[in-house]
Amino acid sequence: MDRLQSMRVFSKVVEQGSFVGAANVLDLSNAVVTRHVADLENHLGTRLLNRSTRRMSLTESGQLYLERVRTILMEIDEADALASAGSKRPAGTLNIYSQLSFGQMQLARLLPKYSLQYPDVTLDVTMSDRTVDLVEEGFDVGIFTVFQKFDVSMIARQLGVAEVLLCASPDYLQKNGTPQLPEDLQQHACLNFSYERFRHHWTFRSGAGISSVPITSKVTSNNADLLRHCALAGMGIAMRSSYSLGDDLGTGKLVRVLPDHQINTISVQLVYPSRRLLSGKVRSFVDFMIAEFPYPDRDPWLSP
Repeated sequence: MDRLQSMRVFSKVVEQGSFVGAANVLDLSNAVVTRHVADLENHLGTRLLNRSTRRMSLTESGQLYLERVRTILMEIDEADALASAGSKRPAGTLNIYSQLSFGQMQLARLLPKYSLQYPDVTLDVTMSDRTVDLVEEGFDVGIFTVFQKFDVSMIARQLGVAEVLLCASPDYLQKNGTPQLPEDLQQHACLNFSYERFRHHWTFRSGAGISSVPITSKVTSNNADLLRHCALAGMGIAMRSSYSLGDDLGTGKLVRVLPDHQINTISVQLVYPSRRLLSGKVRSFVDFMIAEFPYPDRDPWLSP
């Protein structure tokens, strides 16, 4: 039995959710795929998969084995990539996870530049605000904010510290006036995150101390891009992170409100598996991002 190949087949069966799906992806017959899994179970002396005519699921032993198998397979792939790195440019599919707003406003402008430098790398990008397990879900690298947890065994490189700020369109401020103090927000329509701690009050820090101001939300959402578009349309004053604004402040599409009163800061981390050897594609992306954000303790996204 080629145990390494059986491991690859087993991992692919779980990934595809069926023997038939794995057979199609691997260009093998269904019988060969079934034999690989059966041989692996016989070798281990335990069942890895519970299967019936309608569904398939991992056993407890199968789940534990899968986690190690994926690590082993990635180590082998990275060793192969490292061995050929001297004669080959970074290549293959780079699976990237990114926090949603950062992906929409920052990766959207950075990835074309990266792709020009490394044309042999194919980019597969997933964006969301949920917490993910990079290894478990097959990501090579991830971009997380301070609000998202990741495995402490990962390598984390801080890209920057984003400021949480208030902004509004010039039209809105012309019609409704510009707040001079946090208390003035009580007379304004607010575009608010749906998180409980922001829902009814906004808290500010300044030289005068800390103040908590009750606000009235015109729009509440868990999607920062929606709040941005509402602010651009003149619907109210939005709470945003600096990295999610793009060039809105620099071009004057949005104007910062209460710049002397700080709400919060958000660290942005580039995260990748803690391994001694990195594939060429991962190393190239890490080096690229570090070069793009050379001052990790600053806010590189805040326009003057």
